[in-house]
Amino acid sequence: MASRHHGIADDLRHQITTGRIRAGERLPSETDLAAQHKVSTSTLRNALAVLEREGLVEKVHGKGNFVRRPVRKITYVGGWGTLDPWTAADAALHITVRTTAIQAHGHLTTLLRVPNDSPLTEFIGISYEGETPHSLARIYAPRDLTQTAALGDEPSGAGEAKSFAVLSPPPAEVRETVCARLPTPDEASSLRISSTAAVLAITRVAADTAGRVVEAALLTFPGDRVDAVFTTHHVINERQTQG
Repeated sequence: MASRHHGIADDLRHQITTGRIRAGERLPSETDLAAQHKVSTSTLRNALAVLEREGLVEKVHGKGNFVRRPVRKITYVGGWGTLDPWTAADAALHITVRTTAIQAHGHLTTLLRVPNDSPLTEFIGISYEGETPHSLARIYAPRDLTQTAALGDEPSGAGEAKSFAVLSPPPAEVRETVCARLPTPDEASSLRISSTAAVLAITRVAADTAGRVVEAALLTFPGDRVDAVFTTHHVINERQTQG
């Protein structure tokens, strides 16, 4: 016989898919739902976890469980950490940013090619569509380069490219490493996703013309909320164009 929590998940799923509970609507409290279904709160939470994994329900800390709105994808454009302006505008994204002065340690010394304890500025940005997180960016730069740097915090308008970079102008060289993996506990919490949901992780390292690393970015996107585009420009030998 099917577990009790699966039966509760089936009931809530039916109410959501038929529109009885609408997108964006807050579900009754876990205590009330448990009482309605005559189960313990732990059984009820197991049912909600099933719906979270399916992307139907989203738990907002301190506010409760909500029916997720249909997720619109954004497009990450490789090269200098920008989002495609049209998809970003469609999603009406805004970014919250926290800036902290830290010292380099561990993998940061390797990424930025600096000695241990070198002064860095850390930018942690989370982009949202409404209250739904779309991405997590952790960006690091030598502190002497970041006196006036900042991530934007205004919603993207049509034709505006929102960037996950803090320095300008664009660097001479950008190296991006892309992989699909499971989120860390911190990433799952920040992005409000299940620990079993795949994320797209991009590590971007930017250097200037002298070869100095000016910025390292660790970008994490829920796999169902982003596409990534990388374009290669081939340099044509002038001799090949003659004759």
